[in-house]
Amino acid sequence: MTSPIAVVVLAAGAGTRMKSTLPKVLHPMAGWPMLRHVLDNVGRLKPSCIVGVISPGASAVTAAFAPHPTVVQKRPVGTGDAAKAALGALKGHRGLVLVVFGDAPLVTAASMKKLIAACARTKAVVGVLGFKAADPSPYGRLIVRDGVLEKIVESKDANATEKAVDFCNSGVMCLDGGLIAELLGEIRNDNAKREFYLTDAVGLARAAGHKAIAIEGEEEEFQGINSRVELAVAERVLQERLRTAAMTAGVTMTDPASVWLCADTKFATDVSIGPNVRFGPGVSVAAGVQIKAFCDIEGARIGRGALIGPFARIRPGSDVGEDVHIGNFVELKATRMARGAKANHLAYLGDSDIGARSNIGAGTIAVNYDGYGKHRTIIGAEAFVGSNSSLIAPVRIGRGANVTAGSVVTEDVPAGAVAFGRARQVTKKGQAPALRAKLKARAVANKARPQRGKK
Repeated sequence: MTSPIAVVVLAAGAGTRMKSTLPKVLHPMAGWPMLRHVLDNVGRLKPSCIVGVISPGASAVTAAFAPHPTVVQKRPVGTGDAAKAALGALKGHRGLVLVVFGDAPLVTAASMKKLIAACARTKAVVGVLGFKAADPSPYGRLIVRDGVLEKIVESKDANATEKAVDFCNSGVMCLDGGLIAELLGEIRNDNAKREFYLTDAVGLARAAGHKAIAIEGEEEEFQGINSRVELAVAERVLQERLRTAAMTAGVTMTDPASVWLCADTKFATDVSIGPNVRFGPGVSVAAGVQIKAFCDIEGARIGRGALIGPFARIRPGSDVGEDVHIGNFVELKATRMARGAKANHLAYLGDSDIGARSNIGAGTIAVNYDGYGKHRTIIGAEAFVGSNSSLIAPVRIGRGANVTAGSVVTEDVPAGAVAFGRARQVTKKGQAPALRAKLKARAVANKARPQRGKK
């Protein structure tokens, strides 16, 4: 891998079996479009360039490739033609060219590096990643003799001897940049589908006296994703990788199979995660955080030693500080909780700044939306907001202030002040029996009255 490599990502497939208006390579896995996983993996190879091959009019796919250039395969006439479309963007490149598929997010950088290194070491003109398949019947077979890859035979074209081979083609191929144009130019479409198959490059290279090799990888990496069922299978594989990596790095998961991570979820050590927790994109969790069962966290930072949940929802733009407590059925949206602040029960805090060591009572709502715009609620340090309070933003509650339970706060509360925002209680002694009798008589009368439309 001393010479620079180039990568061609084939992403022009129609993906009709996905039954979707969304291009197949943009369907999400672990919070990212599957194409982003591919680009992330090939990016680890530090290539000199990455070129995407797309179908006409696929502007969303072009945007997903940015800042990498894309070229258009004008007609869907096979992988050989798709790779050929990238030649103009590879002009002048003489190093190895790695060809991968945009719907293959599970192929690891380690496997691709292994293939590239083997091609460089053996000076093979063509190299292919293969795998031993539990059921080889759907796949092209890699025919290897004395360590040399002789050809790739499609399953439908294989004879009895070739069908018995369980070493199968993954589709990931490495080609010599100096000969790639010649090889692709010789591929013909004299087959049942009238398509140009990239796999024919192996036979063409061997016929010209060049060396071709096959390197074995794990079958799990090369699962096809052509339907939503297969997408779900691949998602499970990816989630298992992410969970394993997190636990290896010092995260405890009570029930790993029920924890769902995003590709960019970041954990420090000694984080503890209960069952049925979901992390969306853009979450970082500091050391010593405890996240209890049934929490949903996205686009947020969780500070050291925080206690989250159970049944908490933390939405994008939130910043939960050190030693903060977010309890059951509490929702944050674009809210900053300073060190030691607590909201332990049944609260909605949207577009809010909560000061250090402040306490937010059960049933508190930061009323941030007036039907037209969002407004912030700002609460100073060491303030106390009583249960069932509504804070009508924009509003400020000063340091050390106390808002009594059941208040509707519409004006700023100065530091150290006590705010009441509720109607005065009226108590009528001895009137309960008369009230009950009145209500009972009304209920009896309503029951006896004929219902409209009934006889």
